[in-house]
Amino acid sequence: MFANLLIILASSLVVIALFQRLRLPPVLGYLCVGLMIGPTAFNWVNESEDLPDLAEMGVVFLLFSLGLEFSLSKMLALRRVVFGLGSLQVLGSGIVLGGLLMLFGMPTTPALLLGAGLALSSTAIVSKELSSLGEIFSRHGQNAIAVLLFQDVVAVLLLTLVPVFAGSSDQAWYWALPLTLGKTMVLFVGLLLVSRWFLPRLFHEVAASRSAELFVLLALVIVLLTAWLTHLLGLSPALGAFLAGMLLGESHYRHQIEADIRPFRDILLGVFFVSIGMLIDLRLFASHGLLILGLTLGLLLIKGTVVALLVKWRGSDSETAWRSGLALAQGGEFCFALMAQMQQHKLMPTDLGGLLLAATFCSMLVTPLLLRLAPHIATRLHRKPNEEAELEEISALNAGLHNHVVICGYGRVGQSIGRFLRHVHQPYIALDTDPVRVQEAAVNERCVHYGDSCRAELLVAIGLERARLLVVAVDKTDIALLILKEARRFNPDVPILVRTRDDSQLAELKAAGASEVVPELLESSLMLASHALIMLGIPGQQVQDRVDQVRHDRYRLLHGFYPGADDEQ
Repeated sequence: MFANLLIILASSLVVIALFQRLRLPPVLGYLCVGLMIGPTAFNWVNESEDLPDLAEMGVVFLLFSLGLEFSLSKMLALRRVVFGLGSLQVLGSGIVLGGLLMLFGMPTTPALLLGAGLALSSTAIVSKELSSLGEIFSRHGQNAIAVLLFQDVVAVLLLTLVPVFAGSSDQAWYWALPLTLGKTMVLFVGLLLVSRWFLPRLFHEVAASRSAELFVLLALVIVLLTAWLTHLLGLSPALGAFLAGMLLGESHYRHQIEADIRPFRDILLGVFFVSIGMLIDLRLFASHGLLILGLTLGLLLIKGTVVALLVKWRGSDSETAWRSGLALAQGGEFCFALMAQMQQHKLMPTDLGGLLLAATFCSMLVTPLLLRLAPHIATRLHRKPNEEAELEEISALNAGLHNHVVICGYGRVGQSIGRFLRHVHQPYIALDTDPVRVQEAAVNERCVHYGDSCRAELLVAIGLERARLLVVAVDKTDIALLILKEARRFNPDVPILVRTRDDSQLAELKAAGASEVVPELLESSLMLASHALIMLGIPGQQVQDRVDQVRHDRYRLLHGFYPGADDEQ
């Protein structure tokens, strides 16, 4: 086991470093490592019973981290997507894929069972890539995560049904289904009670001890304990870890817990992807390469189209539909376990299983690239009648506004500006790309809309040409530059205030049309310096004059610093 782990980590170190240089996703690197060291290539790693368990821990930690980002309120808001879109996706994709398998001569029951398995997507890859791309809370990101959660429950049910359909179990399917759902509800309620009454007190006591080791140990114990309890119930350990993380997502210790488990998560998740790559027989690509390519394309097209049509049917715009379809088009890691169990119970031919395993692996291999190309692919695949209707609605709502303020980005900074504007009775309109934030803000504020501030037609719909001031409060300078260029096309005269992290692109922002640029780091440094001078006894007016002079000089006094190992300080 130790030799296997050493080979995996050493090979991953070299390959991931190369992939970083090539700016390719690390997931692809880990999968390639698995192919390279697997039994059909260099055969460097021997069979070990401990490796699959260690690899599964990576998915457990990933789902726990993901759960920390989803509070209970956000998950309750997604319940219709989890059970509505999730069930429709599994049924739709499973029936289509099962029907095709029956056309190729497979018996009805195994074909439908395998079709449902092929309908499952990769929780690990999709979650990892959506997180790294910052798209977890986008509309298509929420659709993908919600469906993946439902699929985790279905995967457990399918694995339970294999011995039932093979005739080696005394439990009928109509008992297995409610039993699995009942266990899930019991687990959720139990974790909810523990997270509300016991864990906050436990974390408070550990935090009061000011021991970093104790906090890390507690975080690890919680992740592993929830996974173990879920496993005892016959459910997916990753599902239990997600529920535990979600219920802890509203605590004050969420960020610290996430930081503590991140190193364990990333390393173990890499081992998981390597183990997936090791399952594939490279010899099949030499003998049946074109067939595997056809099966891969067929799987991606069928699943992607089914998901896109379902999302569109449920009322989303076309871009969200296609991007949701691209995110869920691949096969999943649970399908590997399902096919292995079906082969063990003689429910499917070995040759077909090898080809489908290779096609599933290839679909997982291209998923990171698909997710990165998704905006361009979705733009080519659709027109936007729904978005045009939304633009007309936004335009009608704001047709009577004049001399208002437009806020692009309604995060913490944008909301703070909005509160000040409300206090002085200044009307404003805010745009944000986080659907959860917009939904929560819309409960109390009718002036907050969902939309990309870089879109020219959206700026027109909110009446930018009639605006008194434009505030760009997004936290990414490249996006701020795009907004500036579009805004200046429609209103060359409106004053534009831009928030930025530092002054590294101040000249570029000014050249693009910004009237004023406020660098957060320099402004906070200026405020701290002014408070220090006042505490030293220097007259307040003298300090204020000095602060005004620094601002007038565009923070020239604060330019330049001695860089260190940690430039965040």
